[in-house]
Amino acid sequence: MNKYYTITELTREFGVSTRTLRFYEDEGLIHPERRGRTRLFRSADRRLLQEILRGRRIGFTIAEIREIINVYKEPPGELGQLKLMMNRIDEKRSELRQKRKDIDETLEELDNAEEACLTRLAEIGVST
Repeated sequence: MNKYYTITELTREFGVSTRTLRFYEDEGLIHPERRGRTRLFRSADRRLLQEILRGRRIGFTIAEIREIINVYKEPPGELGQLKLMMNRIDEKRSELRQKRKDIDETLEELDNAEEACLTRLAEIGVST
């Protein structure tokens, strides 16, 4: 027998809002069954939601997630998806390393500016 999950069960399990699930549905990332106004999610939808949320946590855009999902559906299937995912991970890692470098440089500039201010305050006889 097929196991179905309600929107409430998934929101509680994954700590997301119903609005988030509806957004992913509107974006075509998940496709729950409809019974009247009730959405019923299959195990495959649940696994897909898990992957979508992982992608979001590591900084992928909705477009990148959609691309990764779509690659799985077409030949070469999982192999293509995994290769694309590895490329995206490398790109994201590079972006984050650059951001870390930028932050470190900004912090150094702030330290230098603060030191210059303290030096000047000392020169004019103001203690801190």
